[in-house]
Amino acid sequence: MNSVNSRLSDACGGLRLRTAGFILDSSSTELGFKRKKNHHIWVSILSLFLWGIVGITATVGFTPTALALEYNKEILVEADFSGRDLTDSSFTKANLRQSNFSRANLNGVSFFAANLESANLEGSDLRNATLDSARLVRANLTNALLEGAFAANARFDGAIIDGADFTDTLLRPDEQKKLCKLAKGTNPITGRDTRDTLFCP
Repeated sequence: MNSVNSRLSDACGGLRLRTAGFILDSSSTELGFKRKKNHHIWVSILSLFLWGIVGITATVGFTPTALALEYNKEILVEADFSGRDLTDSSFTKANLRQSNFSRANLNGVSFFAANLESANLEGSDLRNATLDSARLVRANLTNALLEGAFAANARFDGAIIDGADFTDTLLRPDEQKKLCKLAKGTNPITGRDTRDTLFCP
């Protein structure tokens, strides 16, 4: 009887051990599964974080800027540059007769000795532009910004300058007098009277 009990006890003990082993195995498997799951979550978070950095860098660090272009000595009669960003570009000695630069960004552009006869520069930004020796005869400079432009020896015969801003523009005294005869209006961006910016009496 004792031997039967002993065998039953051994069998039950083995079963308990095997059951405990199964519990141990299943808990270690579950622990491994949790670790893998946590690993995948962290990999996903890091991946999203890195993609976010790449996206921000691409947007902020590599913002496309206007390229300075060179059109020196080119014949661009009736060319259309309206609304373009031409910052720091060069049109030195170019023939730009009857060309259209309306509402263009011409900040820092060189029009040295360029022919801008009858050109449309309405609403253009010519701040800090070089207009020295340029021919602006009958050019339309309505509401143009010429603040800080260098326009020594430039010719403005018959130009339309209604609302143009000539603040700190370098002009020959005789050209300044001619412009004062034509000057009227107020610049819509700066709110300055054209006559005031030309120091007209």
